Amino acid sequence: MDIRTHERIDPELCGTPLIVEKDASRVTLTLSERMAADASGLVHGGFLFGLADYAAMIAVNDPNVVLGAAEVKFLKPVVVGDTVVAEARVEEVSGRRRNVRVTAVRGEEEVFSGMFACFVLERHVLSE
Repeated sequence: MDIRTHERIDPELCGTPLIVEKDASRVTLTLSERMAADASGLVHGGFLFGLADYAAMIAVNDPNVVLGAAEVKFLKPVVVGDTVVAEARVEEVSGRRRNVRVTAVRGEEEVFSGMFACFVLERHVLSE
């Protein structure tokens, strides 16, 4: 399945899609030094959020999808060199709203989970 949204995402910052199916995706991201928040190599949570958000967007896979809200949990710290895989699945469709569950794992260990409220607009959010 072709990716129809967020076509200019930098895979080094938000991940590389492994699977794109109807209402589901899997995206992988190897955490780099430029993501480190401190000298210990702790990676800033915003990069995990970006990975999860990207997985949610391509699970919906509409050119006009936008994020409206998210409720997330950071479950374990991640560090430079870790590879994290996010899986997203549309759980509910209500009009323009898509509720997308995302989980992210490092190996077998869950490090992030969240519910993303995505909205499919009639036109691009920046169009007039």
